[in-house]
Amino acid sequence: MDHALIESTLSGLVAANSRVLERDCEQIALQYLAQQVEPQFDVDSADFDSDPHLICADRYWNHRFRAEPTLQTAVLCAGWMAEHVAAAVHEPIREKWALGYAFITRDSVESAGEIADATGDIVAADDSGCNKAYFATLYHAGKLRADFYFDELAQFLDASPLAMAAGPHRESVLFTALRAFAAFGSRRATGEYARELFDRVWSDTDRTYAAVDVALNGLAYSVEFDGRNELLRDRAGEAVTAYPGSHILHFRLATGQWWCGEHDAALVSIDTAVRLLPAIGGRVSHELLQEQYRARREAIEVARVNARQAAAARESAERTEAEIAKLAETVRGSVVKVIEGVSIFAAIIAFAVGSLNISLNGSLSLGDRLWILAAFGGGLLLFALLVVGGTWTIVHRLSRRSQ
Repeated sequence: MDHALIESTLSGLVAANSRVLERDCEQIALQYLAQQVEPQFDVDSADFDSDPHLICADRYWNHRFRAEPTLQTAVLCAGWMAEHVAAAVHEPIREKWALGYAFITRDSVESAGEIADATGDIVAADDSGCNKAYFATLYHAGKLRADFYFDELAQFLDASPLAMAAGPHRESVLFTALRAFAAFGSRRATGEYARELFDRVWSDTDRTYAAVDVALNGLAYSVEFDGRNELLRDRAGEAVTAYPGSHILHFRLATGQWWCGEHDAALVSIDTAVRLLPAIGGRVSHELLQEQYRARREAIEVARVNARQAAAARESAERTEAEIAKLAETVRGSVVKVIEGVSIFAAIIAFAVGSLNISLNGSLSLGDRLWILAAFGGGLLLFALLVVGGTWTIVHRLSRRSQ
């Protein structure tokens, strides 16, 4: 192949539109594959949207992994990166490639024996074995993550010889994020342990986009615990502020808002995620993600309608309850007034009959008759007051209990 011509062609694509850029980079990548030659150009940018060299290299390795989704391919990719990718952009490209290629080949998880064979080759290779082991570890861990094999991922990261061979890279923020992802989804790990790992990722000043995405992904699929919904909403909100162009982070934010009952805000976030989803390119599955986002939007819309109907039903019930309470209070007042009237009327009748009987019969003096009438009237008045007071007290207590 004429590597100089390819270099010139790629340099000339800098100003091309996205479709031409993708098409021509794809054709060049296929030429390399057809002649079984690795690209000879260098990559000094992490711009996956407009850098022709990176896009072409990405297309090339995308095809290589699809054809041979193995740890051996991961090792070869890591070796190519060591020679052709600038140190300043090495980490973001490594993380994106390892996890991205793992996602598209997630249906080909290798066995323990295959992992052991690859590990032996990596360790015995050269001084770059540590970096190659780390890339291979991220690749295999990415497959387990994409398949939601939480317990298997935790065991692989903690005890696999391949993960051990990554050496100091085991302390990277992305490695911790993968452990947090595994802990969140595992029924064996405690919520406190998963939250501790998550907080370590979030407090790390060197945390990367990939680490943020993986940690939030684990939180979104975690076993439910107190404060989970609010934690996802708040942390995803921080992530969106840091990476406003990421469709997947807007999707995580929409999920957290949905869980917190903030349906209007969740609809805005999910619509933003759909709008940011790239419609071209081979790095993401547009149709798969679009379908997932649309399904989430429908779920949020249904939840919003249900919440509004429930709120309307509660408001109607509260209004009906208030009207019933008001009617009951009116009825109680009427009953009290009736009882008061009857008691007073009965007392008056009794007093009239009794006083008439005392006045017309007997030989008592006028003074004695007046004392008897006064005592009799006072007793009837006291009786009426006791009836009225007792009725009012009973009705007042019943009213307080019903409130």
